[in-house]
Amino acid sequence: MANEEKKAVPAQSKGGAVRRTQLGFWGRVKKWFRDMKSELKKVVWPTPTQFGKNTLVALVMMAGSAVILWGFDSLASAAIRTLIRLVG
Repeated sequence: MANEEKKAVPAQSKGGAVRRTQLGFWGRVKKWFRDMKSELKKVVWPTPTQFGKNTLVALVMMAGSAVILWGFDSLASAAIRTLIRLVG
């Protein structure tokens, strides 16, 4: 691990050329948080009405999927019980 090189991060110089600088662990952590904060400012957050509708759609889809899976499970269970009764 002593032979590992630190990853270089490009930085803009005054002349428009890209020069390489090395950031330590905490420098990368700080940069990550700065970048995350700037990206979160770009997010278009849903209104409370949109949030409620999206939540309702997700809950309905989840309930529908649960009913369908329950139905398939019941059919498979009945088929296996019937098969065991016929063979055994």
